[in-house]
Order: sequence, then C-alpha cells, then structure tokens
Amino acid sequence: MRFTQYQAFSRLEQLAKTPVDLPAELTPERLTSMKGEALGLKLLYGTERVSSEVMEALQALSQESRALDCMKAMQAGEHLNRIEGFESENRPVLHTAMRDFFEQPNETPVAREAAKLAYAEVEKLKQFQPKMASFTDLIQIGIGGSSLGPEAIYLGLEAFHLPGKRVHFLSNVDPDEGAKILRKVDLSKTVVVVVSKSGTTLETLTNEAYVREHFLKVGLDPKHHFIAVTGKESPMDNPAQYLAAFYMWDYVGGRYSATSMVGLVMLSFVLGMNPVLDFLKGASHMDKVALENDLSRNLPLLSALLGIWNRNFLHHPTVAVIPYSQALSRFPAHLQQLDMESNGKSIDRQGARVNFETGPILWGEPGTNGQHSFFQLLHQGTTVVPIEFIGFAKTQYGEDISIQGTTSQQKLLSNLFAQSIALAQGQKNENPNKFFSGNRPNRVLLGSRLDPYTIGALLAYYEHKVAFQGFIWGINSFDQEGVQLGKKLATKMLDLYTGKSQDFPLGAAYLKPIAPGRC
Repeated sequence: MRFTQYQAFSRLEQLAKTPVDLPAELTPERLTSMKGEALGLKLLYGTERVSSEVMEALQALSQESRALDCMKAMQAGEHLNRIEGFESENRPVLHTAMRDFFEQPNETPVAREAAKLAYAEVEKLKQFQPKMASFTDLIQIGIGGSSLGPEAIYLGLEAFHLPGKRVHFLSNVDPDEGAKILRKVDLSKTVVVVVSKSGTTLETLTNEAYVREHFLKVGLDPKHHFIAVTGKESPMDNPAQYLAAFYMWDYVGGRYSATSMVGLVMLSFVLGMNPVLDFLKGASHMDKVALENDLSRNLPLLSALLGIWNRNFLHHPTVAVIPYSQALSRFPAHLQQLDMESNGKSIDRQGARVNFETGPILWGEPGTNGQHSFFQLLHQGTTVVPIEFIGFAKTQYGEDISIQGTTSQQKLLSNLFAQSIALAQGQKNENPNKFFSGNRPNRVLLGSRLDPYTIGALLAYYEHKVAFQGFIWGINSFDQEGVQLGKKLATKMLDLYTGKSQDFPLGAAYLKPIAPGRC
C-alpha cells in the first residue's frame, strides 16, 4: 500500500485543516507532558503543532506502514536496499552491525556474521594502537560520508582528545585545501588515513597522490605513514602501499559509516580505545531503542512521525537543526548528507513516481550565533521552518563563569528554551513590526552532557529517524543514484581537458573561455 492510501493518512489530512494553535494552547502542562525519553535523552515536543489526536493518528500511520517491522528487518540484514523489478544495489543495510557486540545482539545469521567481522576489525584496531603512538597528526582523506560524519564526531568530542593529537580532514579536491593542511603538519610525525570503499574514488585518489608526493619530496616512505580503510581486495588493499588496511563492507553506506572503521581509526588515534567503545555502545543502545513499541521511548520513531506531520500535512519544505553546543558545529553538515541523500527520492520501492513530498531540505548552525543572523526569518519570515534544537544540561570541560548571577551554560540553555517558546507562542502587538505570529513548530532534544556515549546515541538517533521516514514513505533510503550523474559528466569534462574526447559539446562550451583551443 502506498503512503497516501493508508487510513491514517486521510485522518491526518483532516486534522491538518485545524492544527493546534500554539499561542492559545501552550501551557506548562502541555510542555511537561509531551515528551519522550530514553538513554538520558529527552525529546520535548509540546512546541509542535500536534494534539493527542494527531499523535494517535501518527502512531496508527507507523503501524499501517509497518515501520517497526521494517526497522527489525533492516537490523536483521534483510535486503532492504532495493527497488522492486529494477536494477538496484539489492543488498542488506547493516550499519547497526558495526556496533552490535554489546548487550542483546541481533541473532539472525546475516547480522551475526556482519557483527563478527566488525568486531574483528575493532580488535585489530586495538592491536594497532602502539603503532599510532609516535604520530602527532592524522590526515583523513575521503569525501562525503568518509569525511562529514567523522569530522562532526571529531569536533563533537574535542574535549576528550588525547594531548598532542590533531586530525585534519581532506575531502575537497580543491588543491588549496590540501596545501593548507600540509603547511600545518610535520610529515615525519603524520599518519594518513585514506578512505574509499571501492578504492577508486577519483577525488580521494587525487588527494592521496598529492599528499604522497609531499612525503616523497621530503624523503619519507609513504608506506610507513599511510593506512587504507577500504573494501577487502579493492585496489587499496595492498600491503606494499600501506602500513595497514582496515575493512568496510558494501552493506554499510557512506553516510551511515561513522561507527565503522571509516570513523574508528581516526577516533582511536585522537581518543584512545575506551572512549571509542563508549561511542559504539551509545549507538548500539539507540539501535535497540529504535526497536521498541512504546512511542514515548522510541525517540527516533517519535521524531520521524513529527517530521512527517510537518512535511506532508503542514507542508513545510525545510528543517533547521540548531545545536546549542559549539562542539556540534559540523553536526548539521553530517545530517544534511544523512537526510537529504537518503530521502531525497521521487520514486517508491516499486519504481513508481510518488505523489507526495519526501525528504525536506535540511540545514543548520549552532545557537546562540544563529539568533543574531538567520533567526529573523525563522520568527517573522514568510516561510515557516520547523526546528530541531539540541542542547545539554552540563558542559563538556566542567568549566564556567557566573556573570550577573548566572553561568554561561545557564545563559546558553535559557536562550535555547526561550527561542523554542518564542517561536511557538509568538507575540501580539499593535505595531506590525513587533508582531510575531507564533505557530512556528519546533522540538528540543535535551541530553545531560555531550560525551562519547551520548554522541554515539545521538548519531544513531538521527540515522534511525531518517530510516523510519523512508519506511513510512515507502522509498529506498539506502541508495544514492542522484550523486552519480554529475560524477559521470565530470569524467567526460576531464576527457575534454586531456583531449581524449570531443563528444561532450555542452562541456566544451563551458571550457572554451577557460582553456581556448583545448576543446
């Protein structure tokens, strides 16, 4: 059955004609009662335009679409990455197996085997740690999911870094980016992690060659400094070229790969192994939360349903993720890829065009900085932008200062909650310039402290929120054909540069003013 054919869909359409008027109904009782909680995280959604009737209908929608059954099937290793009747990747989706070696592991043979392989890589990484001790800097070369998620977590856990350890991320093929990084490091004390599942990613191979050349120029053998994270038996699985190779598998998509060796080699370098295991445990525990029937505990499903209400029934095209934590400054960038690459789809699992909206445009920056820039539009602009706030009760470093009777952390959280209420409640004023309509939906995800366990749980929370939305919409959240066309045309452009081909007139038209006579 298609998304628009569910009985709950019709019920939600009717309820959306008269959504909750937050300025009239925002009460302390509402704010304290509308919440979910698990693993020390609280999801406060009293500032969303939902009623108990809407929540009941949303839960019915999840049941009709068998969203929980799909999540169980995904974690069990069923072939969910497929389009019925058409050529597709047709494989399991098992990023959860990369951390499924704690309590209550999945017992299906496919999931067990994947978790066994992942655990073997973790053990290999433990044994490799002494070889990392002499290095002060690590350069991670990779693009997309090989960079965005790992960098977001690296910055998120900067308070827990080992002294004297730094990581630099080289993803952009722009040579200026590589040159800037190489000016910061002593190559004799630098290890390079090259991440490519296929071992053929053009931008990554180009950046690797660029960095290798610099090692050779100063008389250093790259083999003693370069580590591969790649598929087994890929071109990069080569002991003659790399100090070590750690493996990744086809059933782990790039944007879901931060808890695989894609993120763990780097994190073990900068954190040590014990915090890495805490990070994995937080993600694994959230995987189990995503299987729970109780909506008040299943935070990813609860968040997914609220997002579907805003997207498909209130018709808001975009979502802002605003972390009130400077440590999460790059987390929205990771979520952009996770959400938009997963659910930016216009066909369903049967290959038919959908007749409803799928993934929203996602963006964000940290608060409180955003309050002094784009929040003007969020409060009084003509486009209503639902917001997901993220905040923590305690600081990471345990340091603070009291000014005018309150600490900086108290000021930070006061701003978060004030923005949430102000957006929902608005302000009446006879001066139209000072009038705020309110009814700007938002929710708050509140944790105790951003530590390795919590950021692991937070990562998995968003992974499963995205997956649940895909299950309910009936789309495939696990392929990314939309990124391939530009890659193919870029290769044709390169052939024009080298004179290997003339068969791309549109590309030639672009290059003509740049390189006269070459095309």
